[in-house]
Amino acid sequence: MLAAVLLAILLGLALAPFLFPGTRSLDVAAKVAVFIVLVASYDLLLGYTGIVSFAHTMFFGIGGYGVGIAVAKLGASWSSLALGAALALGLSALLALAIGLLSLRVKAIFFAMITLAVASFFQILASQLSGLTGGEDGLNFRLPELLVPSTKLLESQVLGVEVNGRILTYYLVFGAALALFLLLLRIVNSPFGRVLLSIRENEFRAEALGYRTVHYRTAANCVAALAAAAAGLLYALWLRYTGPDTTLSFNIMIDILLMVVIGGMGTMYGSAVGATLFVVAQNYLQDLMKLASGAAEGVPLLPNLLHPDRWLLWLGVLFIVCVYYFPTGIVGKLRAK
Repeated sequence: MLAAVLLAILLGLALAPFLFPGTRSLDVAAKVAVFIVLVASYDLLLGYTGIVSFAHTMFFGIGGYGVGIAVAKLGASWSSLALGAALALGLSALLALAIGLLSLRVKAIFFAMITLAVASFFQILASQLSGLTGGEDGLNFRLPELLVPSTKLLESQVLGVEVNGRILTYYLVFGAALALFLLLLRIVNSPFGRVLLSIRENEFRAEALGYRTVHYRTAANCVAALAAAAAGLLYALWLRYTGPDTTLSFNIMIDILLMVVIGGMGTMYGSAVGATLFVVAQNYLQDLMKLASGAAEGVPLLPNLLHPDRWLLWLGVLFIVCVYYFPTGIVGKLRAK
């Protein structure tokens, strides 16, 4: 069952431009691909290492702003994209290393508060440096000519879809997200990943066996930060925009936590399932409720209860149901069968 679900997600994303033609559906598919990497990178911290961090959206934002600032200031070229990506990844690695070495020696709750303070500082900084970051309005930027929607790659249509620069951008995002997810999957199944699991289960025993737990936790923090920054630059590349609301908002951090819990902590596959379900529900639950409200016309109270404006209420109900019936996440439940 789990293999079937994962295969359906993979094929759905791989064939999204042809199976679900349209701007909105392609936006949802690209967001699912990006958030699978983002949630998987956070699960490396929370599910595999037992680290509670609230600075993950900061690294997500660094990736987005790195690409956005470089392209906006230096022009729409591949060299600008490469420079922005390199600087964003380098800054993310340095910050994660500094946070890890200076903060991971303290208890979990204090480390979480430190990361929250650092993330809040970075969000304020991005809003205040309007000359560089665009402030609250963010940055719009152009992409190289090959990735522009008006660029036609093929003269004839494929399955009724025009293959243009937008489709190429989607497959660039999808291919990079798939490669990053497989890399994270390989990391957690390596000896390094087994050490992280031992630290999560009993840090004292792992230390007694000779493992420098602070070093391993710092390394996990750096790997997760790099993956989150990569997800941020992919998301900015797709949107051709970066701003505080799309990458740095604390609401995104809450969404990431929900996706990890829904999919199942301590499993990379749970990240894929949780991110897919949450993003699809977030984008299409209002439409389903509109249909349900219309179908229930004439029934007392029900149309008002199912009104599309109450979609957040029902999203919360769905989350409570998932936590109640799937305490180990959807993947944990499927594996138990």
